Amino acid sequence: MTTNNQEKRVKQRRWPFYMSLGLLLSIVLLYFTVPDVNSFFKEAFEILTSDNNQRISNWVGKLGFWGPVFIILAMVLQMFLLIIPSPLLMVVSVLAYGPYWGTLISVAAVAVASSIGYLIGRYLGEIAIARLIGDQKEKQLKFYVEKYGVWAVVITRLAPFLSNDAISFVGGILQMGYWRFIGATLAGIFPLAALIGYFGENNDRLKTGLIWVSALSLILFVGYIIYDSKTKSHKSKSGKNSS
Repeated sequence: MTTNNQEKRVKQRRWPFYMSLGLLLSIVLLYFTVPDVNSFFKEAFEILTSDNNQRISNWVGKLGFWGPVFIILAMVLQMFLLIIPSPLLMVVSVLAYGPYWGTLISVAAVAVASSIGYLIGRYLGEIAIARLIGDQKEKQLKFYVEKYGVWAVVITRLAPFLSNDAISFVGGILQMGYWRFIGATLAGIFPLAALIGYFGENNDRLKTGLIWVSALSLILFVGYIIYDSKTKSHKSKSGKNSS
């Protein structure tokens, strides 16, 4: 009975992964079998790689209801294809839908993409993810997550100058609790999304804001590393003295 219950729990935990994988495979299948879908993605790729935020946002705005869906899918696909960095997709969302709805769509897109990355990391394993993002990068992120836990996720999400997509794979590999992981993701990404929402309609202000938040997040991360090192050193010395 216990074995059957464990098997049921494993299957229940895996179904979101199978759904995510099925979604990605469906998109790939549609791309190669449906001409209209193929044309749409080719146009999307050409526009997204144009480095013209206004052109991108105008195109996304014309998609109507499907615009937010496209932003979410683009956020997921950019983890693998690196079409456009996630902060720039947030800018596009703000330009297309305004600071309020654009920010909410950005946060939702990051939450969905992060969840899929987490599930892929959890169920595909370390070897597969190392091939996907590179062995050195996987080991480096794994070291920081193992050492600093949710704070590594928070800072990585908050800092726009860091590549923050691979952290989802690593969080899954290390089997960090999902709600801890997604909570840390939202805690880091919401201030960044809100900042982009506030400054996003003015490129000069946006650049200044991103520089400040990048500097602040880096200072916080370095400060936390120093604090953590001193705390562990103090505990180590206390343990030796007591013995």
